[in-house]
Amino acid sequence: MTEPHPALGLDDTIHQKTRLALLTVLDEAGQADFPYLKKLLGLTDGNLGRHLDILAAQGLIAITKGYEGRRPRTWAAITPAGEQALAAEMRLLSNLVNRFNEKRQDP
Repeated sequence: MTEPHPALGLDDTIHQKTRLALLTVLDEAGQADFPYLKKLLGLTDGNLGRHLDILAAQGLIAITKGYEGRRPRTWAAITPAGEQALAAEMRLLSNLVNRFNEKRQDP
């Protein structure tokens, strides 16, 4: 019996491009506020909020609400579970890229 193709191991929650971008940004920054993420990724309030909710429901990010001066703010931070899930996804993507490149190098 053959092993399933590695691409089948991609996590649908993480692999969706906006959520993958969010996790990657949060992994780099540690924490970011809603306006920064919205502008960086070119998202609407509703779209960003929905993706953050999905990631938070899976325990991949933590959402904190508070104030910066008198202005309400929402911050998102990657959790240890999010870091582990992102690392696993990146390893799998790296494996797929390596397989792709190896095939192109064969004579």
